[in-house]
Amino acid sequence: MPNSICRVVLHGASGRMGRALAQCAAGLPKIEVVGAVSADAVGQHIGRLAGLADEGPQLVASLDQVEAEFDAVIDFSRPAGTLAALEVCKARHAALVVGTTGFDEAQRQTLEMAARDIPICVAANFSIGVNVCLKLLRQAATALGDDYDVEVIEAHHRHKVDAPSGTALRMGQELARSLGRELDTDGVFSRHGNTGERPPRAIGFSTIRGGDIIGEHTVLFAGDGERIEISHKATSRNNFANGALRAARWLKQQVPGYYDMSDVLGL
Repeated sequence: MPNSICRVVLHGASGRMGRALAQCAAGLPKIEVVGAVSADAVGQHIGRLAGLADEGPQLVASLDQVEAEFDAVIDFSRPAGTLAALEVCKARHAALVVGTTGFDEAQRQTLEMAARDIPICVAANFSIGVNVCLKLLRQAATALGDDYDVEVIEAHHRHKVDAPSGTALRMGQELARSLGRELDTDGVFSRHGNTGERPPRAIGFSTIRGGDIIGEHTVLFAGDGERIEISHKATSRNNFANGALRAARWLKQQVPGYYDMSDVLGL
């Protein structure tokens, strides 16, 4: 039933996003956290990680140790951890919400193949605002065309391990698609020394890492005599957590398939 409770397991529960998910889920009547997985905090209650009371399920080291029945797993871990969780989800016919980034091509193909068996939602960014920005980028790129140079600038905290961010790459993919380009050949991911003039079809990327920056993304369209900037700045991880929880509720009602947040939001 559309209004039934969605039973979720948090995979990567002791990380920054896992803690935000636990906090946000505690205030949602249609979400029940029935399991939590993290090798770093085995035995702790999920409530403690969320800054709440010692309540809720205790963390276990792997998803196959979760005894409760669940409808969806929300994964913010590492690519290898995601693929391990994927196998358990397939065996238990549960949906999978993937917020992990940094997959290689073979790993992405594994996720796509698994979507034949279970519903999977993969998003580089679960923020509703970011996904609205993606739609705006498509519209802007289509309207501006080749007369404007395009640059993607992103900033994150010092602990982030992949670069550019998954969100920046998703923005680049949307730009390339709208401009009739290929990110594999037209993406410029580093500049140093005598680089020569900017190639007219380039989609440039700049990466900043430092401090506790949650996430900032700006796409710059630079033309002659003017420039246009479309930006998103996150000030709380709760934006991402609430979006992922919304995706889990939505995914519970879907047939097997490979979805993203534009599907969840009807964009």
